[in-house]
Amino acid sequence: MADALFDSRADSPAAMRALGARWAEALQGGAVLALHGPLGAGKTQLAKGIALGLGYAGEVTSPTFSLVHEYRGGRLPIYHLDLYRIADAEEALRFGVEEYLTDPGAVAIVEWPERIAGLLPPSARHWEIELVSETGRRIFIRP
Repeated sequence: MADALFDSRADSPAAMRALGARWAEALQGGAVLALHGPLGAGKTQLAKGIALGLGYAGEVTSPTFSLVHEYRGGRLPIYHLDLYRIADAEEALRFGVEEYLTDPGAVAIVEWPERIAGLLPPSARHWEIELVSETGRRIFIRP
């Protein structure tokens, strides 16, 4: 991908978490991370790594049914959003998605961000996960 800021491969869930943890070290409040990829691509594994890298020691699970999980206790609060069950941006606005995307003192991790593409801030970093084998993933990060 020509405009990628970063291009890497991961061959296990542990490798996905390690990648997320490495990138989290440089994150600052207000960061919005949009995780793109099909079901089973490893979006939640990346979120687990990001949380670990930010110093959160608790459990990180997919918020598919609750839409948002908040994690506190690390260097920065984390809002982990899973929009798989959201039909469109209008539905996301009804549950207050903008508050999570605009908090300057927290990091927002958004799974299935294409559901709210028009609401993402221009500064959002897009992580695109491509399945290259049963366990292999290729990850691109772009502005």
